[in-house]
Amino acid sequence: MTEYEPVIGLEVHAHLKTKSKAFCGCPTNFGAEPNTQVCPVCLGMPGVLPVVNKSMVAFAIKVGLALDCTISNTTKFDRKNYFYPDLPKGYQISQYDEPICKAGHITIKNKKIRVHRAHMEEDAGKLVHAGAAGLHGSDYSLVDYNRGGVPLLEIVSEPDITSPEEARLYLTELRNILRYIDVCDGNLEEGSFRCDANVSIRPVGTKELGTRTEIKNLNSFRAVQRAIQYEIERQTTLVESGEKVVQQTRLWNDGDGKTHPMRSKEEAHDYRYFPEPDLVPLVIDKVWIEELVKQMPELPEARRRRYVTELKLAPDDAYVLVESKEMSDFFDRAIKLGASAKEAANWLIGPTQAYLKEQKLGFDELPLTPENVRDLATAVSRGTISNTAAKQVLSELLAKKSDVVALIEKLGLTQVSDEGDLRKVVSEVLAANPSQVAEFHQGRTKVRQFFFGEIMKATKGKANPQVVNKLLDEILATAKI
Repeated sequence: MTEYEPVIGLEVHAHLKTKSKAFCGCPTNFGAEPNTQVCPVCLGMPGVLPVVNKSMVAFAIKVGLALDCTISNTTKFDRKNYFYPDLPKGYQISQYDEPICKAGHITIKNKKIRVHRAHMEEDAGKLVHAGAAGLHGSDYSLVDYNRGGVPLLEIVSEPDITSPEEARLYLTELRNILRYIDVCDGNLEEGSFRCDANVSIRPVGTKELGTRTEIKNLNSFRAVQRAIQYEIERQTTLVESGEKVVQQTRLWNDGDGKTHPMRSKEEAHDYRYFPEPDLVPLVIDKVWIEELVKQMPELPEARRRRYVTELKLAPDDAYVLVESKEMSDFFDRAIKLGASAKEAANWLIGPTQAYLKEQKLGFDELPLTPENVRDLATAVSRGTISNTAAKQVLSELLAKKSDVVALIEKLGLTQVSDEGDLRKVVSEVLAANPSQVAEFHQGRTKVRQFFFGEIMKATKGKANPQVVNKLLDEILATAKI
């Protein structure tokens, strides 16, 4: 029986975080009243002229640098012609044969996924379906042109992705990169980071690509993963039954977990591309590129590598920390202040992430500070409080801004480390349990844990575990049977 393998390529549209649109001065704020952020230029009125947004070009170059692309010396804009209600001009200003960025890559789990190109273009408007919902849904649509003209960067991968999970990892890493260089907020819910997936299958071991379908309407990483998995299974079923896969655009329906036909796929020539006559080609100054290189921050892959090699964190912990730029920046500040890398990582990945998920908060909404983490780590390393008590203090700090020392005192969590005081407690516990002491000396060493528990109970959990263990070993060795 023939085995098939998937071949997957992703096209990502990322809104660039410019203050104004790609070719006019209109603002780009999300959520404004419909049709309040428009002008004759982005509405395509006769006789208007577009002007290139310099910040859009700078952001595109930064993305190219982050993806290790070749930045074109000269680049131009083209008209992509098609007719749709939310495209008032009847064309979209995009880039066709001379994109600004070419031939880069993204590394995920030590595998390089090649990036074919990244090019600038303007977004279209948005159709808002409204009216009485009948059998076929809304009975009319309204058009909001606010989004029309917002600068986009389309990032196109090579068909190097071989599984739905790999696609999810690629998108996660790409979004992280865009957030780290601060050119896109990566918000899937608001549509500022959108993805289309091209999926085909072929017999294992062959090089020829199969007929592909393009999946649209993917608004979450989970949707991308599910849609690709469904499409692989659908195409495999077709081929194994002797039918052919038809090249087409399909829509993902999250409700029924299936892709559905939308239209037959247009080829590039259907758009009748030609150079944008109102915009001259851009010559990218090398000095400008060098200035942008100096502005580039430490990227996710480099940060993970530093966490593993310099801070000795586990690779999985490094991955989790770096996934959130806010958390990773916070972690770095705490380390610079003197916090233990391992303890800080454990507190942020464990209790902090759990609290964020439970409260549905963003990391930047927490009252917790890097100084809090430093002080907490200091209290643990000095034996002032136990690790268990530290989690209790952290829980309080996550909910309300406070001081570590004050909280320890308020909650009565100061650890008992005085050997004289603890020796008395250990001796009393052993004296109260002579039969268990006898069992211990008969080789049943598991009973030692019973003693430890009784000591912690007697001190209401405040005894320093290291001191207790030391005294237990010492006193048990001399205890009379």
